[in-house]
Amino acid sequence: MNTVVSGDESEIHDEPHIRDRRVTVSHIHALVKGRGLNAQTVADRFDLTASDIYHALAYYYDHPEEMRAVEERRRELHEAAEDDSSIVTGLEDLPES
Repeated sequence: MNTVVSGDESEIHDEPHIRDRRVTVSHIHALVKGRGLNAQTVADRFDLTASDIYHALAYYYDHPEEMRAVEERRRELHEAAEDDSSIVTGLEDLPES
């Protein structure tokens, strides 16, 4: 069974993520490569295996065009959110209840 679901095959995300989870490949990449966390630390945070983390990283590097498109969509969304306060890009954009 494949660990990663592509955005095209997903019913819960429009980008690649860990199967049956909402943890995206780009988030895993940001934690491991961007923040320098080791794979086991990231796995522990999300109740995954180190193997899941390495599969996600392999997917990231095996599908560079798809991952660039994901990053471009996120960048465009954040730029649009700067001009439109109704666009939610993260928890910080949600109204306090």
